[in-house]
Amino acid sequence: MKRIILFDGVCNFCDASVQFIIKRDPTAHFLFTSLQSEKGLELTRKYAIPEDVDSLVLIENGKAFTKSSAALRIAKKLDGLWHLFFVCILVPRKIRDIFYDYFAANRYKWFGKKEDACMLPSIEQRKRFM
Repeated sequence: MKRIILFDGVCNFCDASVQFIIKRDPTAHFLFTSLQSEKGLELTRKYAIPEDVDSLVLIENGKAFTKSSAALRIAKKLDGLWHLFFVCILVPRKIRDIFYDYFAANRYKWFGKKEDACMLPSIEQRKRFM
């Protein structure tokens, strides 16, 4: 079963993260859609994802994961040594999410927002977007 990543479609860092994941996911474990898209809004309602979630969400095995839990579960499936970060799942979620929330709160300031431009995926990459 495919895993679905919902991401902030106006965040430059989030866009770069999607590209990072695609490059390290040659077996295409993940599909992508932005939180702001019609499909993203549909999935947000279906999985009762809180409205204030504006960064990374992973839908896997019928369950939605957010914040550091989503990021670590994604890392677990990536090629290279990225799967080793999954050991951080042993750190209590509240502690992990403090760092995640700090980064997420500053991502626009540090990396900026997209205005009108959007990523133009290759033909192969388009198959991975919902």
